[in-house]
Amino acid sequence: MPPARARASVPPVPKGFRVVRDLPVGRHPLLAAFPGLDRLPLAPRLEEDAARRERLFQDTCVEVVDEDMWMYVAPRELPTGARRRRWRPVVSRETDCIVVGASHLRESSELMLFMDIYHELRHVVQRRDGADLWPPGVSYVKRWTEVEAYRLVVDAARGMGVSDEFLRDYLKVEWITEDEHRELLAELGVPER
Repeated sequence: MPPARARASVPPVPKGFRVVRDLPVGRHPLLAAFPGLDRLPLAPRLEEDAARRERLFQDTCVEVVDEDMWMYVAPRELPTGARRRRWRPVVSRETDCIVVGASHLRESSELMLFMDIYHELRHVVQRRDGADLWPPGVSYVKRWTEVEAYRLVVDAARGMGVSDEFLRDYLKVEWITEDEHRELLAELGVPER
């Protein structure tokens, strides 16, 4: 399983959020992994245009991989610097695909999966609108795409009564430094303690 993340007490997810935890390794329609995701209150905030939103949920897939990892949007081609960082992402040239580690899908809290899938879907929308999700030379916490995607899910979580402690833990991802974590917390208005 991925390292512990968001250990604080976890409130329930919105009614209607479901996760198919036993989905086998491989590629599946998004709604096969997260049935009803398109009907939750956060969906219109993700994509306001109803026709584009329907295409987003119908055309996006999930690829479950047998790796110890979280989620990411599969790049259309290998990003600059991926080899240097020893990152070997799933590449999906034609289809918008969200890659998820099997252990994350099976073992993480529903709240974390709720926040992660909407975060990644925001990236799919950004890329469809022309954004570069991996601009070379830009720190993870300075990418507008990351800040916007985190803001979407942090605001949604706050509306559900999620604690600052949970949000601090959630935003502490292992690929950023302590200083970057503090910077991200400040940007999103989450108190350090």
